[in-house]
Amino acid sequence: MILSNMAKKESNDEQIGFHKGSLSTLAKEREEMMRILQIVEQLMQMHVKELKNLGVDLQKQAKTAAKQLKGKKPIEDVF
Repeated sequence: MILSNMAKKESNDEQIGFHKGSLSTLAKEREEMMRILQIVEQLMQMHVKELKNLGVDLQKQAKTAAKQLKGKKPIEDVF
């Protein structure tokens, strides 16, 4: 009976350690992903700025594309 309780506590402690370790690893992964996302966003903004300097109006193009899509069936209705 005593061995069973010790094994149960050890198993519980192992599970707690596993989950805490997993959360720690995932938090670090999330931080890295956020850092990468910020870099990508900065690069995109640089390209948008350069296109604007070259006379390309991305907002106008987006509005035109939205108008072309308006009235088309949603993908769910096509199937």
